[in-house]
Amino acid sequence: MPLSRRFTLTQYLIEERRRFPGASGDFNALILDVALACKAIARAVAFGELGGVLGNHNGEAGGSINVQGETQKKLDVISNQYFTRLNEWGGQLAGMASEEMDEPYQIPKQYPRGKYLLVFDPLDGSSNIDVNVSVGSIFSVLRAPQDVIDSGRDVVEADFLQPGTKQMAAGYALYGPTTMLILTVGNGVAGFTLDPNLGEFMLTHPNMHVPEDTHEFAINASNARFWEPPVKRYVDECLAGKTGPRGKDFNMRWIASMVAEAHRILMRGGVFMYPRDTKDPSKPGRLRLLYEANPIGMVMEQAGGRASTGREPILSVQPTSLHQRIGLVFGSKNEVERIERYHREPVAFKDDNPLFAERSLFRD
Repeated sequence: MPLSRRFTLTQYLIEERRRFPGASGDFNALILDVALACKAIARAVAFGELGGVLGNHNGEAGGSINVQGETQKKLDVISNQYFTRLNEWGGQLAGMASEEMDEPYQIPKQYPRGKYLLVFDPLDGSSNIDVNVSVGSIFSVLRAPQDVIDSGRDVVEADFLQPGTKQMAAGYALYGPTTMLILTVGNGVAGFTLDPNLGEFMLTHPNMHVPEDTHEFAINASNARFWEPPVKRYVDECLAGKTGPRGKDFNMRWIASMVAEAHRILMRGGVFMYPRDTKDPSKPGRLRLLYEANPIGMVMEQAGGRASTGREPILSVQPTSLHQRIGLVFGSKNEVERIERYHREPVAFKDDNPLFAERSLFRD
């Protein structure tokens, strides 16, 4: 096998560490442990039914339910175990939090504790796993509060409630035709592809950038009747194509796996919308702020894109609970800013046809 001039993930992290001469190396070790968990999950995903990992967890009892009220897949549980077991031992973490766990995960007493917090969605898009659609893992690294570091006490929910601007690193792994790791440590975004011969993540996509303009959007159209007016306006204008106010045709995409959506947008542009709607007034959004919206938001912002609630930058939102849900719009900068502008502008209806317009006599 010929030698490659590509950097490994380890080499990339060493180069980044050289920007901080006083760094201890704990941060690099943590990212490599996260990468190892992603490699293990990629292996389990690749075996699929051959590995006996498809279907619901505890299926004989009708399936187990996580804190989100969602039925857990076997791979949800397996992936969560890989993340916790492969990251608990190294002495870099003070605690962890996961979509699949009600409360923060405490580092076992036999292991040393460190200065970072790890939050993650161990298997995003797991509802697609049984039909062989790309899934992924999402992660975010925060610095633990100083009193946690000084005292070594157990972490509590409040320790994780930090806005996205406080993230030290974020990224995701994509388990598709190839396994990729997308990472930002606050100095742009780099993409790594898993070399199956070496078992190493190799730098294949340095300095990733989201195009500022696009002709693609992604949204779950089945929720159209629940959308707020600014979102409906944006989608209607896209669907109107060349003859509409945008003057160009748009394509619509929807994979129902946010990692896959984010990766497509990172590679070629686009806008993803899972906005707040009126379907369930008790939920201000569908996606989780700490371990979905914030890490994807950091990746997008570091790649020149934008991430927003539709009303404010997602990274500026102050979390109020560990599993807080929120509306999310991200992708090509100019499109996200347009959606934000529509939220600020007063709603104006057109009544050209009073019988069938939005304010018609026949409205629901």
